[in-house]
Amino acid sequence: MAAINGPVSTGGIEHSADKVGILAEIADFWRQFVVAAFNPYRPEQHYMRGPGPAWRAKHGLTRTAS
Repeated sequence: MAAINGPVSTGGIEHSADKVGILAEIADFWRQFVVAAFNPYRPEQHYMRGPGPAWRAKHGLTRTAS
């Protein structure tokens, strides 16, 4: 999860440089969020669940009910 790190505005009158800095931080946050949210790699779809039927056939094992 992305987080915005930096000074927090305490309110009151803000200078234009402060507004530009805050807008840049917000834009950076959203840019990182979009990259992370729409990343096509999903590792949970690629993990192995154990030996399959080809491995069992090669090693002469049969599946037993528990």
